[in-house]
Amino acid sequence: MEPREMERLLQPKMAEIRRYLIRLGAGDADAEDIVQDTVYKALLYLEAIDERKFSAWLYKVAINRYFDYCRRSRRYSYSGGEEVDEHPGHEQDQPEAVLLRRERKEEIEGVLARLNPVNKQLILLKYEMELSYKEISALLGISESTVKASLYRARQQFQQLYGGEGE
Repeated sequence: MEPREMERLLQPKMAEIRRYLIRLGAGDADAEDIVQDTVYKALLYLEAIDERKFSAWLYKVAINRYFDYCRRSRRYSYSGGEEVDEHPGHEQDQPEAVLLRRERKEEIEGVLARLNPVNKQLILLKYEMELSYKEISALLGISESTVKASLYRARQQFQQLYGGEGE
């Protein structure tokens, strides 16, 4: 694969992984460092990586680097990232709706910050990244049934912390 083609393929994936790392709790600079390490490893082991599993391999390397970073720094804090209005425009004339949505988002972010890191990761992969059980299974290197059972427990913990009102 030519360098330009590699860059074209890697750039959007790396931006996606960076956003995911920030959602997991990495700071902007840490997420960028982890992404750079991931690209470096990808280039080192390019010949050995199965093309069909390349995306999952990138995620796995980045997630492992993030958890290594967490273990080293002894923190699992949530940094929040920048706030993005997911529904711009149509509710601008309804400030109450915007305020209520923002408050609910803050509540959910607070609950996510209190989840154990594995449960937070599973919930983000399934509901924010919208990955299937099969994709999560390949990404984490565990069986689909383990993903389903673990995600069930993650949802239970989320609902318990949210006050039993989870969807």
